[in-house]
This record gives sequence, C-alpha cells and structure tokens, in this order.
Amino acid sequence: MTISLVTGANRGIGLEVCRQLAERGHEVLLGARDPGAAERAAKEAGATPVRLDVTSEADIARVAADVGRLDVLVNNAAITYDTWQRASDADLDVVREAAETNLYGPWRLTQALLPVLRRSPHGRIVNVSSEAASLAGMGSGTPAYSASKVALNALTRMFAAELRADGVLVNAVCPGWVATDMGGPGGRPVADGAAGVVWAATLPDGGPTGGFFRDGRPLPW
Repeated sequence: MTISLVTGANRGIGLEVCRQLAERGHEVLLGARDPGAAERAAKEAGATPVRLDVTSEADIARVAADVGRLDVLVNNAAITYDTWQRASDADLDVVREAAETNLYGPWRLTQALLPVLRRSPHGRIVNVSSEAASLAGMGSGTPAYSASKVALNALTRMFAAELRADGVLVNAVCPGWVATDMGGPGGRPVADGAAGVVWAATLPDGGPTGGFFRDGRPLPW
C-alpha cells in the first residue's frame, strides 16, 4: 500500500489530488488546518483526515511523530494570490505571510518527514507551484505569491539534488489556471489540474527529478 500525504487538501486541487490518489489505491492522509473541514473532505475523498497547519511547528512535529511510513508528500497548501499588488508598492508583511505558508511550510514539513520518505522504496515529493513562478515569463503582478513560488521551485531543485541518491523523486508542478477559490472562475476543470500533480506523485522509478512540469511536460524555469 502506497501512503500519501497531501497538504491544504480540504478543497480545490488538494481535495481532487486526494480523490485521484485514493482511486489509484493509495492510503491518503488529507491535511487541512481546520479539523472539521478535514473530516468532511476526507469522507468525500475516501481519505484519512489529518489536522495540519504547515505554519505550525507543533502540528508538523505531531504529524512527523504519528506517520510511521510515507511514500508520497504533496506540498499543496498555499495562500495569497495578491493580484492587487505590484513589487513597487507591495506590503512586505503580506509577502512574509505568504512565504510562511508557501515556502517555509513545505520546507519544514519536508525536513520533518525526510526520515520516512528516505525509507520508502518509491519516495516522491511534489511541490505544487505555478507558472507565475517562471522567471522566463515573469511579470509585475502577484509579487508575494510569485516570489514565494520562485523560492519553492529553487527548494525543489535543492531537495532533488540531495535526495537523488536515495531514489526520492522531487518535482514542481504547475496545475495551470484552475477554477478554484484561489484561481477564480473561468479556469480549466479541477480534475485536469490535479491530474498533473498525480502524475508527478506516481512517477515510476527512474522518472524525472528536479523538474518543473505542467501536464507532464516541462516548463521553463
């Protein structure tokens, strides 16, 4: 049985990733900040609820102590798509708050879970990123979100290089513009965006690592 943990999974892409992984036979741990939301979403997805705020060191320590085995970690939790800001006038408190969830949260959680991921015969880490983090096409908008996701992409490369010898594949995935609470109406179906994340979570041994993908195809850094 493959055991997978997905953060920020009580709705949107995270919830759909849980559903798709469960359909593939994974034992899915559905992480969310609100215990009630986690319970409701877990019932919908066929998963096990886990109270997990990725900005809480206590939550991370508890989850790391409780998880005896883990094969897949999907760092999906994210906040602050700050369309109202530009770099020139950005509120740096907003930037710091975004980084706590979008960068430091995945970093702390990955560090805490590395012992069990290294023991897995097929360890996988997926950092849910965004094409907004591509330096090749970087614009002036969403500075808090974009900067935090650029840093998450860099972290992906670092962990991929460090864990290559352990057989743990680490990749960043952009789900595309998806019709979620964060993405807003008009985007692609949630199931389509989640499918790219699930692709990276279920890569075969010897698959790519240290990459940035959407729908299984490379994106420019």
